[in-house]
Amino acid sequence: MRSYRELFRTSEFTPLFLASAGQTTAQAISGLALGVLVYRQTDSALLSSLAMFGTAFAQVVGAVTVLSGADRLPPRAAMTGLSLLFGAGTAVQAVPGLSVWAVFVVLLGLGVIGSVSGGVRYGLLNEILTRDSYLLGRSVLNMSVGVVQICSFALGGALVTIISARGTLLLSAVLYALAAVVAGCGLSSRPPRGAGKTSIAATWRTNARLWSSVPRRYVYLALWVPNGLIVGVESLYVPYSPHDAGLLFAFGAVGMLIGDIVAGRFLPAQWREWLTVPLCVLLAAPYLLFSLGPGLPIALVLVTVATFGYAAGLLLQERLIALTPDALSGQALGLHSSGMLTMQGAGAAVAGSLAELTSPATGIVVTATASLVATLMLAPGLRGGKAAGEGADPEQGAVTAGQ
Repeated sequence: MRSYRELFRTSEFTPLFLASAGQTTAQAISGLALGVLVYRQTDSALLSSLAMFGTAFAQVVGAVTVLSGADRLPPRAAMTGLSLLFGAGTAVQAVPGLSVWAVFVVLLGLGVIGSVSGGVRYGLLNEILTRDSYLLGRSVLNMSVGVVQICSFALGGALVTIISARGTLLLSAVLYALAAVVAGCGLSSRPPRGAGKTSIAATWRTNARLWSSVPRRYVYLALWVPNGLIVGVESLYVPYSPHDAGLLFAFGAVGMLIGDIVAGRFLPAQWREWLTVPLCVLLAAPYLLFSLGPGLPIALVLVTVATFGYAAGLLLQERLIALTPDALSGQALGLHSSGMLTMQGAGAAVAGSLAELTSPATGIVVTATASLVATLMLAPGLRGGKAAGEGADPEQGAVTAGQ
């Protein structure tokens, strides 16, 4: 499958796409509204920021406790039920007079179940599409997330002004409910991919199994570390150029969108493995030129070129799927998602600390250099052909792309 028309003609891809877009829209709008609400109550920029992005950090808790549910729950029921839980939690946060600590308790709970939601969604994508179609489907979901987030943040800002922060939270709860309806009505009933009950022990056991494979370990580290550090670089756009940060983010989104299109739609299969490391290098290398203090036009070009390198993530996810038994695909992808979000938060903390001690430009250059060094250290484990036993699982034997 090499065309978007074929992709959307695939049974169940469209409802999965719509349910995912609905959840992303609701999450972006509610995050902005909650950040505004908490800031008005506390006058704290830190608490406001945590209210907007705290669920990403909370996913770490889910990744080590309940992530096994990504493969042990029926996908349609899980997607429907989790969307309803998100909606209910968002509605609770809109209750007048709710204390800030209660808001964050709910936020933590939503972050924990969010780790399962990502694994369920992307594991189901792996079931709906064939192995050779996964990259195209994942690139479409990635592109939709970027476009939806940009539009949703703009819409959320308008809604907060027009109908209030609490009203916007309630509207987000309705969007979650609509996403649940789409998932429940549009997806087919499937059995869980894995056997057994969801538990902390099962989560740890499967995470250990996923991590025990050396090829998978390299892929996970390549997905988490270079990417996370570059998100840290991007967190310095505002202090680097306060008046032009919006343009930098916008051009970065354009570069990422182009990269996703090229990797998902046009890149020949025989090139994908060879280009993974160069794309990771591209993700960091242009930022080294920020040491020269480029003006806005040059900075926009550098950002656009660099963010094209995010396409490496798609190629690495395809490799992760090829190295993972189908019964573990949901938890494998959920672990990727949770680890990536955690490293992005860590990258932002590292870059911000460097900028505090030096300058925003220095923080950008040093953090990008760290990303580049990480890529070069991981490169030997990411090169080489996919031999029959490359993805060997200690408990299952060789895993091949045709499994």
